[in-house]
Amino acid sequence: MRRLRHILEYAAVMTVRAIAGVMPFSVVDAIGGGIGLAFYALDRGHRRLAIANLRAAFPHRTAAECRGIARRTFKHFGRLLTTLLKFSTMTPQQMRARVEFAGEERVEAAHALGRGALLFTGHFGYWEINALVHVLRLPPLAVLARALDNPHLNALLERVRTATGNTVIYRRGAVRRVLRVLGNNGGVAMLIDQHMLSADAVIVDFFDRPASTTSALAAIAARTGAPVIPVFALPLPGGRFRMTYEHPVKPPSGDDPEALREFMQRCTDVLEMYVRRYPDLWLWMHRRWRDLQPEVDAVRGMFPAASGDGPIEP
Repeated sequence: MRRLRHILEYAAVMTVRAIAGVMPFSVVDAIGGGIGLAFYALDRGHRRLAIANLRAAFPHRTAAECRGIARRTFKHFGRLLTTLLKFSTMTPQQMRARVEFAGEERVEAAHALGRGALLFTGHFGYWEINALVHVLRLPPLAVLARALDNPHLNALLERVRTATGNTVIYRRGAVRRVLRVLGNNGGVAMLIDQHMLSADAVIVDFFDRPASTTSALAAIAARTGAPVIPVFALPLPGGRFRMTYEHPVKPPSGDDPEALREFMQRCTDVLEMYVRRYPDLWLWMHRRWRDLQPEVDAVRGMFPAASGDGPIEP
């Protein structure tokens, strides 16, 4: 049954990809938004989690505001899917015409030092598009990733991620490969907003609550001296996107656990600044905080039905 489900999921994604490839961006965006709203209506568990996360992160917002952000978040991730599939059918020249860059000179300055560049972001905005088009203006990236459970979709995603010249590094043997890339003055990109259970995890404050995150970014920066640059991909009107490279984060003051934690806190603060500014572009349906179950349960029955909103009960 699992193999059949994987095949059906792959067939569904490839069907959407075929449609997206021949449709204008306005239609692709509408299809993606519709897919996201369908999941909002049908996936009660993740809808409940997203709303609970939002209520915990924004205690001064009303229930209706949190529900509205949650709906827009689901719409955004539907759009992210169809936009990525659309980009996977485009030539590099067509991709380049759809994006603009801001702050790319910071990456160029990092490579000029000869120690490589470490880039980080979160499950925010159009991060997959950012990695895909980065190489159209800047040196290629090695992207740290976790393999998808569906091997067919994972193979598709890897083909998309590497189509413009990037490489993918999976977890096994990752540190050695990352050090090799940086030693060759290459770029490495990673996400820092997933809950971590590994021994090298550190606790940082994210929206005034403790959250576990990897210390790998800090440890590698301390070991190599590679500059660490926050990256964020934002949507623009008309099916265009801006790739923003922020100022490098001040390097770790040492390689002891507290110095690494303090560095990861500063990186997390940059991510939180963007999430607060654009809350509907972050992955609120992810269990980022693991102490939230009582609040998730409390969402049940909290939101009255609203016309046109679909089933909203948790």
